[in-house]
Amino acid sequence: MSSIEIGSIVEGVVTGITNFGAFVELPGGKVGLIHISEVADVYVKDVREFLKESEAVKVKVLSIDDKGKIGLSIKALQKRPAPVDRRKPTVSFEDRLTKFMKDSDERLLDLKRNTESKRGGRGGGARGK
Repeated sequence: MSSIEIGSIVEGVVTGITNFGAFVELPGGKVGLIHISEVADVYVKDVREFLKESEAVKVKVLSIDDKGKIGLSIKALQKRPAPVDRRKPTVSFEDRLTKFMKDSDERLLDLKRNTESKRGGRGGGARGK
């Protein structure tokens, strides 16, 4: 049986899932919490999409407070993806330029529409009747 101390990696069983995380029973009958922010490397909207009750999980002990509350993490055990090489664009310059020009034209058109409607220009409706 492994001792539960900050930094140790232990295996436990998910005993409950809440909106803010999952409770895990650790060796020796102690219970710790995996906060929703420590479930995965990606945004977690619902813990149930990542964990199920009675599932065995490997966790890292992040903290143990004065009252004995144990903070756990699965995210700390996940391997980080290799850094993306930013020097090699995945989209060609021409494609990026085309998208920029299209977005820019759309923004200008929206701006023009908003400006004209505030000034009471074309299409301003029936005024002064």
